Amino acid sequence: MEALLTDPLALPYMVRGLLAAILIGVVAPVLGCYVVLRGMAFFGDALAHIVLPGIVVALLLGWPPLLGALIVGILAALVINLISGTTSIGEDSAIGVVFVAAFALGIALISLRGEGYGEELEHILFGDLLNVSRADLAVIAILTAIVLIFIVAFFKEFLVLAFDRILATTMHLPVSWLNNLLLVLIAVVIVISLSAVGVVLVLAMLITPAAAAYLLTQRLPSMMVVAAMIGVISGVVGLYLAFHLGVPSGPMIVLAATAIFGVIFIFAPGRGYISSRRRGSVA
Repeated sequence: MEALLTDPLALPYMVRGLLAAILIGVVAPVLGCYVVLRGMAFFGDALAHIVLPGIVVALLLGWPPLLGALIVGILAALVINLISGTTSIGEDSAIGVVFVAAFALGIALISLRGEGYGEELEHILFGDLLNVSRADLAVIAILTAIVLIFIVAFFKEFLVLAFDRILATTMHLPVSWLNNLLLVLIAVVIVISLSAVGVVLVLAMLITPAAAAYLLTQRLPSMMVVAAMIGVISGVVGLYLAFHLGVPSGPMIVLAATAIFGVIFIFAPGRGYISSRRRGSVA
């Protein structure tokens, strides 16, 4: 049993994968707490698919795929906020317009030149931490640090914005600017997470650990800490399973996170299924 845990650590690519899993396991769930509290799951899912044309164009130009995803993700986040903030169109509708257009463009580009980069595109779509290079790990570490610095620096402002946008306006906070910043940070975290779980499953790293933490905690700082712990455990366990089973890391990480969520959903004190059933029986 010990060999199953220690032997993979002799492989440099496994060590890089574990480090990346830990970094992503921290930053994605921490920011995901805001996504859960603000009900922005649809935005996260849409943005994960919106970056597809950026990835394809980057591959066509010989650029790093994550660079193309980052550029498109940030631009899309700003465009969505611009449409919803300057017209009577709601945010969901703005997301839908940009999401469908970008995803359709990505599919069209793939169909034009899909055979030239099929394997690399598959890694982006479904994730593969075992293929993370030193350069990829450095980019993930730098972007993770930047996102966490912004979260700490604007913690109070994001907290007010998450729970009461009207109060944020009353307090004369720069609501539009803060919303833009939050959307950009979500875009960055989605790009960071692509190497772990891919475009198809990236929403799970934002939502599932944060949703599980929500069931266990009452305060946002505690929720972030618990979400990060769940994210790290999911990443490490999922990566080991992917290594030993010879499957992509993305599905295994998501399944690990979902299994943890399932246990917490059933047994969480106060907010779990069993506690809710007991309160219902007493009532």
